[in-house]
Amino acid sequence: MTKRFIFLPIFALASLLGGCAGYPRLVNYGYDPGGLSLNSSASELDPQISRRYIVFASDRRGSQDIYMFDTVTRTLVDLPGLNSFDTVASHPAVSENGRFIVFVGSRQGRSAIFLYDKETRQLRNLTANLQAEVRNPTISADGSRIAFESSVNGQWDIFIYNRSGQPLNVPQDPR
Repeated sequence: MTKRFIFLPIFALASLLGGCAGYPRLVNYGYDPGGLSLNSSASELDPQISRRYIVFASDRRGSQDIYMFDTVTRTLVDLPGLNSFDTVASHPAVSENGRFIVFVGSRQGRSAIFLYDKETRQLRNLTANLQAEVRNPTISADGSRIAFESSVNGQWDIFIYNRSGQPLNVPQDPR
């Protein structure tokens, strides 16, 4: 039995690996020691992207807050009324147009799912009436539905709420 080896010149191998011209595209945003850009000396956690916006959690101002970066203007977006000093924010997600941000906020050992409307500058606790731990929220592209995990039944189950904070009834049998 003879063994065969396949020999590919390096230029052929490079063309095979580079078959998806331009994808994924690497984007480089410079480091800003003042914390006014995407990258800083602080911990940048849980980045999520939707079209032109990147949301992430960061402790760049001494408490863990939610930030939004506009990839077109290459600046941080002002989010008045979103962050508070007594809440640790994490796991943000953003709607496709960047209007709605959902995240986990922990205050005094209790976690909740919050929804922020960038247009109206309103912050809403969607799970104020839910007596359980919550985690890992995500939001639909149009911002109308929020899915997250909750331990209300003694295990981690997925819940879906509308923007008003009302649970949506998802049939168990999807027929």
